[in-house]
Amino acid sequence: MKFSESWLREWVNPAVNSEELAHQITMAGLEVDGVEAVAGEFTGVKVGQVVECAQHPDADKLRVTKVDVGAEELLDIVCGASNCRQGIKVAVATVGAVLPGDFKIKKAKLRGQPSHGMLCSFTELGIDVESDGIMELAEDAVLGTDFREFLGLDDVTIDVDLTANRADCLSIAGLAREVGVLNRAEVTEPQFEIVAPTAADTIAIDVKAPAACPRYLGRIIRNVNVQAETPLWMQEKLRRCGTRSIDPIVDITNYVLLEMGQPMHAFDLAKIDGGIVVRMAEQGEKLTLLDGNEAELNDNTLVIADNKQALAIAGIFGGEFSGVNTETKDVLLECAFFAPDAIRGRARSYGLHTDSSHRFERGVDATLQTKAMERATALIIEICGGEVAPIVEVESEADLPKAATIELRRTKLDRLLGHSIASEEVVEILTRLGCDVETTDAGWKAVAPAWRFDMAIEEDLVEEVGRIYGYNNIPNQSPVAALSMNLHKEANLPLKRVRDLLVDRGYQEAITYSFVEPEQQKLIVPEIEPLILPFPISAEMSAMRLSLWTGLLNTVVFNQKRQQPRVRLFEAGLRFIPEESAENGMRQEMMLAGVIAGNRSDEHWDIATNTVDFFDLKGDLEAILELTANEAAFSFKAAKHPALHPGQSAAIVVDGKEVGFIGTVHPELERKFGLNGRTIVFEIEWAAINTRMLPEAVVVSKFPANRRDIAVVVSEDVAAGDVVEACRANGGELLTDVNLFDVYTGKGVEEGNKSLAIALTLQSAERTLEEADIASAVEAIVAALAEKFGASLRD
Repeated sequence: MKFSESWLREWVNPAVNSEELAHQITMAGLEVDGVEAVAGEFTGVKVGQVVECAQHPDADKLRVTKVDVGAEELLDIVCGASNCRQGIKVAVATVGAVLPGDFKIKKAKLRGQPSHGMLCSFTELGIDVESDGIMELAEDAVLGTDFREFLGLDDVTIDVDLTANRADCLSIAGLAREVGVLNRAEVTEPQFEIVAPTAADTIAIDVKAPAACPRYLGRIIRNVNVQAETPLWMQEKLRRCGTRSIDPIVDITNYVLLEMGQPMHAFDLAKIDGGIVVRMAEQGEKLTLLDGNEAELNDNTLVIADNKQALAIAGIFGGEFSGVNTETKDVLLECAFFAPDAIRGRARSYGLHTDSSHRFERGVDATLQTKAMERATALIIEICGGEVAPIVEVESEADLPKAATIELRRTKLDRLLGHSIASEEVVEILTRLGCDVETTDAGWKAVAPAWRFDMAIEEDLVEEVGRIYGYNNIPNQSPVAALSMNLHKEANLPLKRVRDLLVDRGYQEAITYSFVEPEQQKLIVPEIEPLILPFPISAEMSAMRLSLWTGLLNTVVFNQKRQQPRVRLFEAGLRFIPEESAENGMRQEMMLAGVIAGNRSDEHWDIATNTVDFFDLKGDLEAILELTANEAAFSFKAAKHPALHPGQSAAIVVDGKEVGFIGTVHPELERKFGLNGRTIVFEIEWAAINTRMLPEAVVVSKFPANRRDIAVVVSEDVAAGDVVEACRANGGELLTDVNLFDVYTGKGVEEGNKSLAIALTLQSAERTLEEADIASAVEAIVAALAEKFGASLRD
């Protein structure tokens, strides 16, 4: 909203200068984007009148004039403007005047004729108005008056960037109210006389969409002079608010819009067939707009129509056919309240944005229409003449907005502002804002004024009180907060620690969608029917994921197609398992998954280029398990999985329960996903690894440790890990460490068997072990292995 400071000061005139006023408005939440002078810097320009005007004897395009500026002598001035003629009053830059750009006026001769000054155009005085030739002033302009004083050019325009909720300030009246509240200054509205009807003409108005148009006013004004000239004072006020002068009827409706914030429209009465019908458009109905473009209307658009066709898009743009033109004699003046929801978004759908739609979308005072109609009528009669008919009004009381009654609690006000404002001052602020205020036991009850349709809840009143009181007046106070230790178990393993570990090992974290393509997921988890979304983003994202592998494998493909030969990714996220007994019929489980593909390492002159294999990923997973300080509790058991290569997959087991899988992706799955080469994946339940064993202090033995190596022969189908675990279980308290350091098959070992070389470390914290102690422990281990696995010592 751009406005003229001088126009605002006609309504309210606080004792602050322009800079202070702009700062005050900004601090009140109405951000000032810019302050600009309304004209360039110039001096020595006066109001004059062309007394004589004759053709220059030596130049076809020049005229020789004598100009009266109220001095003793007439000034000889040569002018080249086409509209220069005898009798008009003009702006005259006299000798010694300085115009914008430091252009000084001196005595001169043009083609042999003396010229003691210059007749000025708007542009030459730094006034942003498009015009041909010199400016023509009103007949009542007093000769010799300083032109800056005559036109009030010691003024600035202030451009305010309003938020969408402050549409009440999209007018001089609204801004004046705001400035008056901020300065405790009286606001004086311009007075005008209501024009009494002199004609009995009325027009039928039928509102078929009362919810969208709760109030519609129409008034016929006959025999208006559309050829009349808009007064310069009105042109200037419009210009300083960024509105171009068009014709007096349009200028007056724009003036009322800027003054009061009420959009209006004028129809050529002769173009209206029958009466006015306010209705929703028919789908595909066409309307040629005032700018000449044809709009194809949608059935959610409110239109103003007659008995034959649509005449305008309600609250947005008028139609070309019914618009006022130079031949118009009788007009129908329209003033209405349109519900914001009926206008919001409609202008944008047609590629439009008008001053009218800008206001109706945000909200207009629903009590303003009659006053605006009378104001516009008075101006039309004053400038264009005419005969006024009575106002015809159609209203749907039930659909009009109601004033909001809001309770404001003292406790809520103090808590949100962090400062206690005296009760008398709170009442005064709300009253100055236009609220009807009633004091209650808990605080106050306020009825919002009709123009503040953005006040609806308690927080709105808190904001208003704080804003008008002044945020700068609220003292700075250091916040007081009671600090307490976070309630968490030391044994919990943070997910961030696992993330950091994997990143340190060359992985990158991926975040994929929880929605996946159902057919792809069925290849990975065929035995469970996933939850299918009723309204998915797309068909490829219609199933809730049962495994993180679906998203990760697609991410690998995405990277491989972009020439990434080495891919290492991990993801932590939820999977969604349908389960009737679970809340909402679904069990959500946090999972950790990883995938590797391509080369084991980046290409290097000193490192052989090898493709990743199962043990590369197994090593990374074991590093994660080591963070639990209980890695011995986890084991890898050969197992089948529909997504993994037979013989190259294993289940991750802890306490006898499968908590995840690791293995090479099945070749058929690689083909269907479009993977390039061998891909290895793992997935494990986060709940199985999110708890770590806490370290416990033990005595460091001062006695020597003893190592004994045994080589046992077992069947090839016996897992070495099971053998090592059996050694730990049967070694007694003296056994401190077990390590498998060799596996052998071949000469000396019977076919179908293998030799396992195991190092046993024994130590006591209390004494030096004797050979009998050591032999007893080793014998117990060998006996247990023989019993459980049929193992025998290798010769």
